[in-house]
Amino acid sequence: MTLLILGLLIFLGVHSIRIVAEPWRATQIARIGERGWKGSFALASAIGLALIVWGYGLARAHPVILWAPPTAARHIAAPLTALAFILLAAAYVPRNRIKTVIGHPMLAGIFIWALAHLLANGTLSAAVLFGAFLVWAALDFTSARRRDRLTGTLYPAGTIARDATAIAIGLAGWVLFAFLLHGWLIGVQPFARMH
Repeated sequence: MTLLILGLLIFLGVHSIRIVAEPWRATQIARIGERGWKGSFALASAIGLALIVWGYGLARAHPVILWAPPTAARHIAAPLTALAFILLAAAYVPRNRIKTVIGHPMLAGIFIWALAHLLANGTLSAAVLFGAFLVWAALDFTSARRRDRLTGTLYPAGTIARDATAIAIGLAGWVLFAFLLHGWLIGVQPFARMH
């Protein structure tokens, strides 16, 4: 559990700098340059992510059960994760109305992804991992929307075609991950447990 927590502190810590230390971030970018900042950010993120994966794997080997999620929770988690993938795609498909309305669909998607996984898992390690991402995504989303209001940031109007593109890409990614990659990468096949 120690490695998992350390990884979360590093990964979510560097991803929280804009929430808690925007002036410091601007100073560092001015000091080391945009490329230097992005390189340092990427390195710290990679270290944090590696520790999260390693730590969660170790914690899953000796699970501490907090509750037994009902089967209904797993059924609810499936469409929630599909929605999370659509929101993730909407963050990258230009000029879609999902981004116009939400502003930061990736953060909304991470929030929903974490919520879905909290519903479907009852271990201490899952509560720590997904609970941390849930809280971080909520704080970062709120901070980003506040920044948008202060700077007058508006997102361009989207089109139905771009909405459909984001939805199609998101659903395709969800199907690929849920039915193939989740089992291969994570070691859990979500739909095999829904009986």
